[in-house]
Amino acid sequence: MQNITIAIIMLLSTLGPAAVIGFVGYSAVKAVGRNPSAAPRILISMIIAFLFAAVIAVFAILMLYMLFR
Repeated sequence: MQNITIAIIMLLSTLGPAAVIGFVGYSAVKAVGRNPSAAPRILISMIIAFLFAAVIAVFAILMLYMLFR
């Protein structure tokens, strides 16, 4: 039962950041399509958003590991 609980919590804790990464990527591609000259600024903000989402996922997985060790 504990393995199923761990799997469900891991799924929920990584689903949010994955959705953010997908949404940010889609929005960045749309923005570059509308205004190609703003691509460098869009790229920088996209990378920062990806990093924040990835850090949230890593923290969630580390907390999950610490809870169920």
